[in-house]
Amino acid sequence: MYDVIIIGRGPAGISAALYTVRAGLKTLVIGIEGKGTLTKDHKIENYYGFVEPISSIELLANGEKQAIRLGVEIIDAEVTSVDIFSKLLVKTSGATYEAETVLLATGQARKKAGIPDEERFAGKGVSYCAVCDGFFYKDKFVVVVGDGDFALAEAREMKGIASSVTILTNGKEPQFDSKEFPVITEKITGIFGDEVARGIIFEDTSRINGEGIFIAEGTASATDFAKKLGIEFEGLDIKVNEKCETNFPGIFAAGDCIGGFRQIATAVGEGAIASRQIIEYCRKGKTDEKKL
Repeated sequence: MYDVIIIGRGPAGISAALYTVRAGLKTLVIGIEGKGTLTKDHKIENYYGFVEPISSIELLANGEKQAIRLGVEIIDAEVTSVDIFSKLLVKTSGATYEAETVLLATGQARKKAGIPDEERFAGKGVSYCAVCDGFFYKDKFVVVVGDGDFALAEAREMKGIASSVTILTNGKEPQFDSKEFPVITEKITGIFGDEVARGIIFEDTSRINGEGIFIAEGTASATDFAKKLGIEFEGLDIKVNEKCETNFPGIFAAGDCIGGFRQIATAVGEGAIASRQIIEYCRKGKTDEKKL
C-alpha cells in the first residue's frame, strides 16, 4: 500500500512527489507520458532559473528524473477510477493500487480543433495557451480558433502583444457578444506553412495569414472519476480550499485541474502546498493507529 498516489505526472504532481518522498512517504505517480497540456508548448522561457528557453519535454523529463532519484515510483498508465473501501483504491486498465491519500493533478485537457495539420504544427505556430506562448508572437499576425468565451479571452490576452488578432469560429456562430476583434465564421479546412505554420485555409479556398494560431475550443476535465466520488467542482475545475483539500477526506487536488492561473510556476507551488497537507494527514493517521 502507498501513503500517497498522485494521478498526473506534470509539474504539480511531480512537485508534490518530491516533497512527499523526502518526508518518508511511499509515493506512486501514475500518468501517461506525453499526454499533458505542457507537452504542446514548444519552448518555455518564463519559468524561474533558466537563462535560456527550455523545451517542455526536457523540463518534464528532468522533473521525473529528479523524482525517481529520490525514490518516487512512476507508472505509465491511465487511471480509470478511484474507489472507496477501507482505503482509497486507484484503478488503471491493468491494476489496482491502494493508498492512504490521493492527489489529483491531472491538469485540464484542452480540446483540439480537429483541423488538418493541427498536430503537425503543434508547437510550431499552433499553440493552446496565449499566456504561455503569446510573447513569441509579438508584433505578428495572430488568429484564435474558437467560438466561445475561452476564445475571446485568448484573443484579449494577445491584444497588446500581436499586431493583429482575428477570431475564427470554424463554421460556428460566435457564442460571445463582442465587437473587439474581427470574426470569420467560415469553415476551416487546413493550415498552410513550411517548417512552421503560416496561416489558415478556409472551405472556399481563401486564406488568412496567421504566424500564431491559438486553439481555444474550450477545456474539458480529465477527472470525470472525481465527480463519481462526489467531489465538488466549480465549472470544470475541482473545488479545493487554500490547502488544496477537496471536500473528500484524503483526496487533494493541485495544478490546472483546480483552475486559477494555469502556469508551471503556480502548478509547482500548488503541488508543494498539497504535499504539506498530505504529509500531515498521513502522519496524523499513523499516530492515531499507534494509539489504537
